[in-house]
Amino acid sequence: MSVLAGAEPFTHTGSTEVGFLLCHGFTGTPDSLRAWGDHLAEAGFTVRCPLLPGHGTTWQEMNRTQWTDWYGAVREELLALFTTCETVFVAGLSMGGTLTLRLAEEFGDRIAGIVLVNPSVTTLRWDAKLLPVLARVLPSVPGVGNDIAKPGVTELAYSRTPVRAAASLSKLWRLVRDDLPKVTQPVLLLHSSVDHVVEPVNSRLILDGVGSTDVTEVLLENSFHVATQDNDAEEIFTRSVDFARTVRRAGQVDAG
Repeated sequence: MSVLAGAEPFTHTGSTEVGFLLCHGFTGTPDSLRAWGDHLAEAGFTVRCPLLPGHGTTWQEMNRTQWTDWYGAVREELLALFTTCETVFVAGLSMGGTLTLRLAEEFGDRIAGIVLVNPSVTTLRWDAKLLPVLARVLPSVPGVGNDIAKPGVTELAYSRTPVRAAASLSKLWRLVRDDLPKVTQPVLLLHSSVDHVVEPVNSRLILDGVGSTDVTEVLLENSFHVATQDNDAEEIFTRSVDFARTVRRAGQVDAG
């Protein structure tokens, strides 16, 4: 199936010292992270951002995938980065943050640090508990994409939310929440003060649950959910570079 224009995965081959894996969100595409990837590349880092299975085509196609497919894609990219870069970071937006956390739980200190932007591990929506039932009878509901405060900016995402895929995401949330103490890497968590997709409880659960002792929380005052394309995008980008350089320097000192 052909990929939507702009939804293509991207890579930047830079330094072998530092690599970044970027993970996009549910029903979204790498386009929401492209400017972030460009900024990291300009800082000299190697960058990989895959298109998750079922994304960037049609929501019907996404309904044929599940969380293990999405996780398998980012996991494969991470393993590739391990072979080319000395120090590897993982970063993600929304469900991309969920996948980032799962990678951190599995790979431990092989990942130097993680960056989370409006990550999701649960939802307070009343109908979420009905997802397993709804998935059998309702193919899709209105989409969650394009929650952006900045005028004139549009997220490349599905206009419909595939319900079977959403039910699968809820299973991933449970796994990630249960294993949050396994996240021991340095964490940079940036979340919007107003987010119409991911409720504030998500960041609180993560901050309270991770086992990391090095955790930095940043409140994004001028952006909605897709903050990587919103008014605070530059802050996300520059903080990510500073975070990676600080963590790498600290690791070099500890090793020395």
